[in-house]
Amino acid sequence: MRDADLVVMGFVRGAFGVRGWVKVQADTENTDSLFDYPQWWLKQKNGEWKAFTFEDGAVQPKALVVKFEEVDDRDVAEAMRGMQVAVPREQLPKPPADEYYWIDLIGLEVVNRENIVLGKVADLMETGANDVLVVRGETDERLIPFVSDYIVDVDLAAKRITVDWGLDY
Repeated sequence: MRDADLVVMGFVRGAFGVRGWVKVQADTENTDSLFDYPQWWLKQKNGEWKAFTFEDGAVQPKALVVKFEEVDDRDVAEAMRGMQVAVPREQLPKPPADEYYWIDLIGLEVVNRENIVLGKVADLMETGANDVLVVRGETDERLIPFVSDYIVDVDLAAKRITVDWGLDY
């Protein structure tokens, strides 16, 4: 499986218990949504992706705990610490109109109405009230609320977001 075919959804924080369970930090809107996927892909230390079959899981206060069919030993589970967890992009549900997966926004060029390049989306932040684009330019960083007042257009094909945002903001 190639990086482009997968969407990273979190990472393994370490072993949980003695029977091969792992703690997973899920970077998803609904923490337990990863349980919907029967097969998870973990990025091995050598950079290759390897499939694991989801067997069981539970939501804990700070993480998911997960059992894979292929792992029955704490040492093997502990060796998975730090591995990224991904699912195939083709299995993700299509987002509703005017909604986007964060992974699809990262790396897009951000320009204002005057067609001045402000930078690229480096990250997104969840603030509770709304999401915020972290836009990094050559010499600065801007935080732009991802709301209709400021987002004029998102063109995934052109890899560009147009915003109503001045250089002096």
